[in-house]
Amino acid sequence: MTSDAIPPVPESALLEAVATGHPAALADLGALVRIPGMAWPAFDQTQLERSAEAVAALATDTGVFDEVRVLRAAIPGTDEHGQPAVLATRAPRNGRPSILLYAHHDVQPPGDDALWETPPFEPTVRDGRLYGRGAADDKAGIMAHIASIRAVSEVLGDDLDLGIALFIEGEEEYGSRSFAQFLSDNKEALRADAIVVADSGNWDSTTPGLTVSLRGNARFTLRVRTLDHASHSGMFGGAVPDAMMATVQLLATLWNDDGSVAVEGMAERESAMPEYSEETLRDEAGLLPGTRPVGTGTILSRIWNKPSVTVIGIDATSVAAASNTLLPEVTVVISARVAPGQSGADAYAALEAHLRAHAPHGAELEFSDVDLGDGFLVDTSGWAVELARDAMRDGYGVAPVDLGVGGSIPFIADLVREFPQAQILVTGVEDPHSRAHSPNESLHIDTFRHAVSTEALLLARMNALTSPR
Repeated sequence: MTSDAIPPVPESALLEAVATGHPAALADLGALVRIPGMAWPAFDQTQLERSAEAVAALATDTGVFDEVRVLRAAIPGTDEHGQPAVLATRAPRNGRPSILLYAHHDVQPPGDDALWETPPFEPTVRDGRLYGRGAADDKAGIMAHIASIRAVSEVLGDDLDLGIALFIEGEEEYGSRSFAQFLSDNKEALRADAIVVADSGNWDSTTPGLTVSLRGNARFTLRVRTLDHASHSGMFGGAVPDAMMATVQLLATLWNDDGSVAVEGMAERESAMPEYSEETLRDEAGLLPGTRPVGTGTILSRIWNKPSVTVIGIDATSVAAASNTLLPEVTVVISARVAPGQSGADAYAALEAHLRAHAPHGAELEFSDVDLGDGFLVDTSGWAVELARDAMRDGYGVAPVDLGVGGSIPFIADLVREFPQAQILVTGVEDPHSRAHSPNESLHIDTFRHAVSTEALLLARMNALTSPR
């Protein structure tokens, strides 16, 4: 990429346009938060369609795109199609490069409404934060794209020659089941020199972060059976192993006494870590005063570079329905995070082998619903990374931090495979107190404004480059 003879970007005017458009961007974000678009079949799917149409309308109203469509792709290996995604495209002019901007409009279910201080789908501002499901993850990502495009279009006008593709997915929280097919179906429309994935976080509410590593994932359902029917616990307890006993004993083998993962074959990665204290961990994660962190090594190495195993669901007799009965079977959902550099498939193979080898009392194990994703390591030497870091520094007024992220964005592996020449920038609007996926999810409003400023600067500066293609 090289600079061309376009006049210098009027960046003061650009930042002023971001500030002027900030109230409208927040209002539009609030309108999106009001739409309870969840991709799980148990929820009203017309809401997800409403959400896609609302995003398409926002893209159309920028006046920037040549075409805006709501599309669905097939789910490979099934007769089904995925959830509605928005694809807005604008061809590059005069030899300029292209950028692909990604976010997702579907959200996690709210969980127990009683745990929310205000209704999850009623956006509420308090103490400098906007509360609501999707306010941070990831409808703020959508609006960061829309608001930055608005500002750049306003300031550059006819000098905006940058190619832009806006891809807003509709099923990220549901596993992105049609994502790879969507990329294949729309490869030419999505092809870009740089890709911004606005679905990560920042170091804190005032310091931007560029995500340079992500853990992978291996999630699966495990059914443990010891009996062909339930039996009286008083008559047979003490001689007959019930499924709950076997499950508890089996799951306990997954961790060492210090809480680190005890599964042979699950890898770790070594890299330098920024300073991060246990006190910060306690504040950001909500650790109770008497609860100690688990694992070994530095805090960030445990979160960014080492595996973790979590039991995220269990089917067994409820407390309300408890009786003196030996359970014949118990089902759990296990979610593992995989160190960057190890494939999700290899980590799952290690987990399955471990569980089969440690099944107590001859318990029968059944594995199903396996969902795998690979981690991600960014090549930080590219021109786009340098451009993004500079935009973050100027958009936030603070130098960015290179982040590893303990969570996973598995579809990035699909982007790398489909567009191997593109530079991928993983950014976001969340801060450590956003509580994505949890009750009382929120967006720090000033962080959002700085994120929009950053992306507007990035777009404007890319507009002044000549594409190598």
